[in-house]
Amino acid sequence: MRGPRRDVRLPLAVAAMLVMWASAFAAIRSALPTFSPGALALLRFLFSSATLGALSAARGLPRPERRDLPTILSLGVLGITIYHLCLNYGSQTVTAGAASLLISSAPMITALLARLLLKEALGRWAWAGIFLGFGGIALITLGEGRELRVEPGALVILLAAVAASLYSVLQKKHVGRYPALAFTTYVVWAGTIPMLVFLPELFAALGTAPAGAILAVAYLGAFPGGLAYVLWVYGLSRTTASRLSSFLYLSPVLAIGIAWIWLREVPSWLSLVGGLVTIAGVALANLRGRPLSRPSA
Repeated sequence: MRGPRRDVRLPLAVAAMLVMWASAFAAIRSALPTFSPGALALLRFLFSSATLGALSAARGLPRPERRDLPTILSLGVLGITIYHLCLNYGSQTVTAGAASLLISSAPMITALLARLLLKEALGRWAWAGIFLGFGGIALITLGEGRELRVEPGALVILLAAVAASLYSVLQKKHVGRYPALAFTTYVVWAGTIPMLVFLPELFAALGTAPAGAILAVAYLGAFPGGLAYVLWVYGLSRTTASRLSSFLYLSPVLAIGIAWIWLREVPSWLSLVGGLVTIAGVALANLRGRPLSRPSA
């Protein structure tokens, strides 16, 4: 007699999301010599807005309620505008692998914020992981300088991780009100609007941009900046914020491999040590031995 068939949709969605987001770090680094950080973010999310708009139009896009507009705008500014501008500016001086290692601290920060804002429980191992993870972040920040010093770009990327964590936790309270695709579309559109201030820079860069750089940004917009966000909201509607975020600690491993193949780029040894410490902290802070499933009511 066969047992119940296991639903593999959520694990597959998480795996696809991880690969897309891991590849984004190398794609950003490859496009930055052509585009300024602001122009790159704007072009990326113009592609993303168009991709999500087309998908939403095909499936029907429910109109957002007026009371939800401030929340959608706030989430767009946090998760799209601030996060991606900080990531792009920091990536000018930080390797793709080290950037992914710093962003991997987001699950740890999310767990802390989820405890404060969503009242999700944190045990003593989780607190130990948070302190360990912040020690790893310090090593990465030092390791990305040419000398043993704090790298400002690393601090900017850390700010991106904080913005991503706030986005994850605050989003959890609202994802159930709209379908994943519709909610993601509205948030991306809301986050793209403030970036329009970079439109003159974008027009100037497009005049001389090689096709490869434009294709890299198109990929960033359609997949890491579009479909991956839909998969994130899909996963968030089926598990806790801290549990889903814990899977992001696998992203640096993928990102370093992709950056090595694409850019021949590897973080410094101190950054790698710091990354291992951060990932260990994330694992302690988030992995509680529960299966990836819909949380109980």
